[in-house]
Amino acid sequence: MEKKNVTLRTERLLLRRYKRSDIPALLPLVGAREVAAQTLRIPHPYTEADAHAMFRRFRKATGHWFGIFLGPQQQLCGGCGLTIDPDHDRAEIGYWIGVPFWGKGIATEAVLELMRYGFEDLKLHRIFAICYTGNDASLRILEKLGMKYEGRSRQHIKKWGEYRDVENYGILADEWRAGRL
Repeated sequence: MEKKNVTLRTERLLLRRYKRSDIPALLPLVGAREVAAQTLRIPHPYTEADAHAMFRRFRKATGHWFGIFLGPQQQLCGGCGLTIDPDHDRAEIGYWIGVPFWGKGIATEAVLELMRYGFEDLKLHRIFAICYTGNDASLRILEKLGMKYEGRSRQHIKKWGEYRDVENYGILADEWRAGRL
């Protein structure tokens, strides 16, 4: 799937590719231990070198990643993306929200638009997500978005020296369309 400089919009949010100029706003948000503790791939502490490494990974990998910007002032509040497996027309969805923006419906709104983009524009067949067992806020988001619980993978991820269980969720294009009617 060809990478394009895609911008997505919702009522409150702008989703666009990260820029190097976003790094000063990015570091304190993604660098919070509370954010890293609930995400699969964000280290703690998170440094400017980590941000540059993330940008390099995004350029090389198959997928679409976006910063989430809130309101007319376009304040960075999180990130989301699709890691695409083009051989199977599927993608893993991932997201994070900075602590000051928790509980405001931002993740739900952003990921809903990202799913719309995945199914309608990219013509994906399946979108899935995993999150740590016990991350109740993320589990609620996935369920609100219409994803179905598909089971638990025991000790699937090693984070900070500890093996953690993850919950698996997924949704098919037909289910997405049926939920949109």
